[in-house]
Amino acid sequence: MARAGLTVERLVRAAAELADEVGFDNLTVSALARRFGVKDASLYSHLKNAQDLRERVAVLALAELADRAASALAGRAGKDALVAFANAYRDYAKEHPGRYAAMQVDLTPEIAATSRADRHSEMTRAILRGYHLPEPAETDAVRLLHSTVHGYTALEAAGGFRHHPRDTEASWSKTLDALHALLGNWPS
Repeated sequence: MARAGLTVERLVRAAAELADEVGFDNLTVSALARRFGVKDASLYSHLKNAQDLRERVAVLALAELADRAASALAGRAGKDALVAFANAYRDYAKEHPGRYAAMQVDLTPEIAATSRADRHSEMTRAILRGYHLPEPAETDAVRLLHSTVHGYTALEAAGGFRHHPRDTEASWSKTLDALHALLGNWPS
């Protein structure tokens, strides 16, 4: 019998909060059970296993970030859209480090299809339409944009820039300027 008050949604939200607090790598069913003051077994009527929990947190994070990015992009085009998109990702990663890490989970094709994980790629392609890149250049640009934003964000979160006097905000701004310039002058 399921414990009163425990639902999949409530567990996943609590797991996402826990991941932000302790790190996604430290998210376990046991840690989540302790948060609710129940035995691990109580959660297995709602979750298949630890991988199921991790995938559900990833899906939640992907949806949250897609909603945030879509809101940031509304009514924007060109460089303004690029900057809004990149800032939405970076801000989300800073505010929700565990959830952001969860987004790196390799989802099964079935889960990816039902979670609409492709929304991120669709939004990136929408931004890139303003740069008039034909295929395969557009796909290359999607990968470049995601790699740059993720790489900068991951290095910043890991403290990779703290030993240099240059302000990270100034570097971030120049990074986005450089991406805009590159996208506008894509090599043939």
